[in-house]
Amino acid sequence: MTIRQATDADAGELRALLNGIVREGGTTAIEDELTETEFTLWFLSGPDCVACHVAVLPDTSIAGFQALATYGDLPDGWVDIATFTRRPRIGGVGSALFPVTRDFASRAGFTMINATIRADNAGGLAYYAKLGFTDYSVAVGVALRDGTPVDRVSRRYALR
Repeated sequence: MTIRQATDADAGELRALLNGIVREGGTTAIEDELTETEFTLWFLSGPDCVACHVAVLPDTSIAGFQALATYGDLPDGWVDIATFTRRPRIGGVGSALFPVTRDFASRAGFTMINATIRADNAGGLAYYAKLGFTDYSVAVGVALRDGTPVDRVSRRYALR
């Protein structure tokens, strides 16, 4: 598997991957499928986008992606991370993406990476813990669209 910067030409495949995860439910805070325009603004070239890396398999299909963005109210020097992998899951995708994403964030001058994970996303919580992210905040009972309350766990990874 190789890791490279995402391009606009990847938008369709990446959006399909993400929308499949959204349809499956239970792991992402994104509850509605994204249009190609929305996807591009959120992950590839919108004003808050910092970087998006893709994991490409030998058959040239994309196994997952990891994006950095500065939206929201994070402290100066912080950047958000989001990780999405193809279903059925292919082992090692997230582990291959993170060193490239981490090094990019560090070179870009960020000091901290923030990951906010739904508390019911056991796989996501385990993934970020394995990478060395540590808890610093919990937003209790954030309502999903259907009203179901789900905590959101915020974790951070120090770059310096």
